[in-house]
Amino acid sequence: MQIAIRTLDNAEAGTADLPDELFAADPRADIMARVVHWQLAKRRAGTHKVKGMSEVSGTTKKPYRQKGTGNARQGSLRAPQFRTGGVVHGPVVRDHGYSLNKKVRRLGLISALSQKQAEGKLVVLDAARGAGRTRDLAAKLRALGWSSALIVDHQVDGEFARASRNLPRIDVLPTEGANVYDILNHDLLVVTTAGVEALKQRLLDGVAA
Repeated sequence: MQIAIRTLDNAEAGTADLPDELFAADPRADIMARVVHWQLAKRRAGTHKVKGMSEVSGTTKKPYRQKGTGNARQGSLRAPQFRTGGVVHGPVVRDHGYSLNKKVRRLGLISALSQKQAEGKLVVLDAARGAGRTRDLAAKLRALGWSSALIVDHQVDGEFARASRNLPRIDVLPTEGANVYDILNHDLLVVTTAGVEALKQRLLDGVAA
């Protein structure tokens, strides 16, 4: 598959050859949904915590005798029915992540790349550099009409990353960090020529996403 290469100055810089295995596959919405769910589960902090009956402070003495008071029988003031009691089956600190097969993760990333290509929202950029100031980069992106874009490069240029840091809905990632959630969460997917070659090496060699 041939696609035109663009520059940040909105000029053509030749054509790039995109492998059909990565950019012309049949997008699998179910696989992408599984990968996104896996990514978001891994991002959860899991630091929510409540105290159980054995953790709240209070006496362990029986409040009153078992029979003869006319009240319901009670064994502890730390029971959940009391105001200062513990919580039953409440959240505890834990890891919400789970394992997902590498082949599924790889297929999800290929599906995301192919979907952007099918929608006409894939752009191949010659290089992501040459804009050292946020104002200059914002002007170039405005001229290109990019309001929401994920820029993927093999090795992110430090000055370009700093210039894009304060631009809303503009994110820059290295090839190793390209993922399904961020690709689908942006309107445009912009991949540099070096990024295309790195994606070929990463995915066609069977490396997991």
